[in-house]
Amino acid sequence: MVATCAAAFSWLMVEWMVKGKPSLLGMASGAVAGLVAVTPASGYAGPMGAIVLGLIVSPVCLIFVSKVKQALGYDDALDVFGVHCVGGVIGAIATGILVAPSLGGVGLTDYTNITGNNAGTYVFGQQVISQIVAVLATLIWSGVGSAIIYKVVDLVVGLRVPTDAEREGLDVTDHGERAYNY
Repeated sequence: MVATCAAAFSWLMVEWMVKGKPSLLGMASGAVAGLVAVTPASGYAGPMGAIVLGLIVSPVCLIFVSKVKQALGYDDALDVFGVHCVGGVIGAIATGILVAPSLGGVGLTDYTNITGNNAGTYVFGQQVISQIVAVLATLIWSGVGSAIIYKVVDLVVGLRVPTDAEREGLDVTDHGERAYNY
């Protein structure tokens, strides 16, 4: 909850500074970015770590949503990549930092220890590297899998509607009715 609130606040403030006024959609996007980022760390981070994570994730996601998407020209109408992917990567890597007991985290558990003392040894660099490796493996797995699925769908039904149908509006061309009166 605190990461979500901090991220919504952070997005609002950065958007206000950059664009001259905040938006409710931006604040909601910030809240989602906070939820996405804290999910991997939710069982490990303390409250202050979650707040810091929320404050950090929103400006980075805002940059990806407003600047990087325009610069690279990719089609992401719902900003899924800029909020979910980028926020998830930040949260997953930050989990390796926020788990540190010295930063308010709960530390690690050694599930292989059968003597009853399950406290694991936390080594900062080793844990962050483990998180980065896990993030890279996830990105490769999901990227290759998605590329295969997209290609199959493209061959079977196609990924885009015809340009004329897109200009006229899919409500009319696919459903035969108007969704909005204008």
